[in-house]
Amino acid sequence: MYKSILIPVAIDHEKLVKEKIATARKVLTPGGKITLLTVLEQIPGFTAEFVTVKSENHLTDKMMGALKSLAGNDGSVNCEITTGKPGIRITEVAREIGADLIIVGAHHPSAKDYFLGSTAARVSRRAVCSVLVQRS
Repeated sequence: MYKSILIPVAIDHEKLVKEKIATARKVLTPGGKITLLTVLEQIPGFTAEFVTVKSENHLTDKMMGALKSLAGNDGSVNCEITTGKPGIRITEVAREIGADLIIVGAHHPSAKDYFLGSTAARVSRRAVCSVLVQRS
C-alpha cells in the first residue's frame, strides 16, 4: 500500500485519468494522498516574443479546472500544475511531495517510441520511487 501517489496528466490524455485514479485508489493506504499533476512546457524565448497574450496563463487556468473536475469532491486528491520538461519535472515533483508511487500512462509502443523515447520511459529511468506504467 502506498501513502502518496502521483498521477501525471497529459493535456491530450485526460480520458485515461479516471482509470489511473481507480488504480491508485486500489493501492492507496487509508488516509493517503493522490496528486494529479500536469506539466506545461514553456514557450521557447525566440517564439515568445511574437506572442502578445500570455497563453500559458489561460492554459494553466483551463488545466486546473480540468484537474479539479477529474478529482471531483475527493479530499484525498490534490491538483498541481507546473512547468518544465515532463520527463524531468514529474520525478522532481514526486520527490518534493514524497510520492512512493507514480502511475504514468503509456500507449502501446511503436517504433517511434523506441527511437525517440517517451515520457513514461523517462519517468521510469529517473524516478526514485516505484513507477506503475498503465497501458491505454
